[in-house]
Amino acid sequence: MAREQTVRILAEMVANVIVVEVAVDDEVAAGDMVCLLESMKMEIPVLTESAGVVTAVKVTPGDVVQEGDILVELTARPS
Repeated sequence: MAREQTVRILAEMVANVIVVEVAVDDEVAAGDMVCLLESMKMEIPVLTESAGVVTAVKVTPGDVVQEGDILVELTARPS
């Protein structure tokens, strides 16, 4: 039986958080957008690579994030 795994979705660059699409306890599928970032006048959707349940949202719209900052944590569903 597979164990649940915590997945951290990280910022890949310095950016402004424009939109947060998820909340704690939301179910997400692989490929769902969890937030939208803006950097150098470009909008960058942040997608999850794993299906699961959101356990923490670490950012709010208006935040400035640095590369490597945690945006969202989720518990991945065992496959």
